[in-house]
Amino acid sequence: MSLSQTLIEQENRFGAHNYHPLDVVATKGEGIWLEDVEGRRFMDFLSAYSAVNQGHNHPRIAAAMMAQCQRLALTSRAFRNDQFPPLLEKLCRLTGFDKALLMNSGAEAVETAIKASRKWAYDRKGIEYGKAEIIAFEGNFHGRTTTIVGFSTDPDSYQGFAPVTPGFKVVAYGDLAAVAAAITPNTASILVEPVQGEGGVIIPPKGFLKGLRELCDAHKILLIADEIQSGLGRTGKLFAFEHEGIRPDGVTIGKALSGGFYPVSAFLATEDLMSVFTPGIHGSTYGGNPLACAVASAALDVLVEEKLVERTAELGVHLEARLRAIKSPLVKAIRVTGLWAGIDLDPTAGGARKYCYALKDRGMLCKDTHTHTIRLAPPLVITKAELDWAVDQLEAVLAG
Repeated sequence: MSLSQTLIEQENRFGAHNYHPLDVVATKGEGIWLEDVEGRRFMDFLSAYSAVNQGHNHPRIAAAMMAQCQRLALTSRAFRNDQFPPLLEKLCRLTGFDKALLMNSGAEAVETAIKASRKWAYDRKGIEYGKAEIIAFEGNFHGRTTTIVGFSTDPDSYQGFAPVTPGFKVVAYGDLAAVAAAITPNTASILVEPVQGEGGVIIPPKGFLKGLRELCDAHKILLIADEIQSGLGRTGKLFAFEHEGIRPDGVTIGKALSGGFYPVSAFLATEDLMSVFTPGIHGSTYGGNPLACAVASAALDVLVEEKLVERTAELGVHLEARLRAIKSPLVKAIRVTGLWAGIDLDPTAGGARKYCYALKDRGMLCKDTHTHTIRLAPPLVITKAELDWAVDQLEAVLAG
């Protein structure tokens, strides 16, 4: 039995079966490459769901983490630390938001945004206490907490976890008329992914985000953008909402905020929205810890100084051209934004997973979603030549 098989059996025996991963057991990563325990190399075209936009084991982020580990890892927010304030300023100056609140996971950032929306509704908009409503969208993926899965439309996410948390309305993604019809005097906010990543890289119609902003302005409603997967360069802009020239009132980020080294997330917002938080009403022992802050600061520096957003915009054009040139009877639809793509296969293809395994056998790792869709999301440090090699493998597998 190979070492990979031994480890897979060990995981299956002692671990909860809450994932269905491809059978690759990674032991080392560098840039766009992963190496398994047998020494085989694979080009990573998932990037840990965009957490490693800066590439695996980026030396600059690794050095910052190791240096901070030797000094101070955790104080809790009961005391102050010297890494937290500079990161807050860096985040705000880079993104243009007034305030930042640090948490650990993406789901925590979304939960923070939900709490902020509700308290703002009561404190600022005057909605009767307990009546605040938040509009979300079909096909959403905002995390796995019990509140969040309650407004999911994916049966795998919500089945078995009722009763659901009240206060959410779910409407069709991309449908401004449906949003307008769902608005009431009790609407506090609209929570939207500018691109639905887990949904299969679903890109809304042009003008949708701008229309949401106009509806929010007209009805005194907050617009909250979940950019945990789409933000920090993935679509060729720092944030995906920038493609329509709008500004939300708050945004959630995570994943690439640490370059894949450490769980760290943030809720960024206007002064008006963030001021609803006062001492004692929200927090986290690990939120804003010095180790996370040092890592996140280095990860942001890499993103900016290596011009990863700009190179993503350039390479994204090339990726889209290459993908649309693929001639295959298996391909039903292709969606591309930056270095992020969803390829829908015809149901007659027999599902996307077997094609992901075929790609694995050719040295390329990507992931299926919603049965028939292959997602592509390489680290943003990929070169044009490497991108071409990957599309060549995809073209060969989808030849039919």
